[in-house]
Amino acid sequence: MRDNAIVEVTGLPENPLDAAAKFHSEWVAKVRGYARSGDVVVIFQPADHTHHAWRLAAVQELARESVPYRVNGVEGDHMQDVSETLFYLQSADGVTGQLFTMR
Repeated sequence: MRDNAIVEVTGLPENPLDAAAKFHSEWVAKVRGYARSGDVVVIFQPADHTHHAWRLAAVQELARESVPYRVNGVEGDHMQDVSETLFYLQSADGVTGQLFTMR
């Protein structure tokens, strides 16, 4: 079983373009830092469908550059759902570059 570093992303704007810009300027370096030494799960607050594409692309690219470690994302604010996904990811060694949506 592997442990995951958890990065809870907060403070992103509602506009998807602005949110993507802020994520890349303020959060990517933090995720990369953790991903140099272990697996990372990025937790995003819920947002509408217009945010899904940029979030997925960011998680996928961070996962590619972090091999052999894994990077995955979770969208949600229901802690039980997020916790269950984190538990799953601890034992799912082959899962990386995924964005799980809890709705």
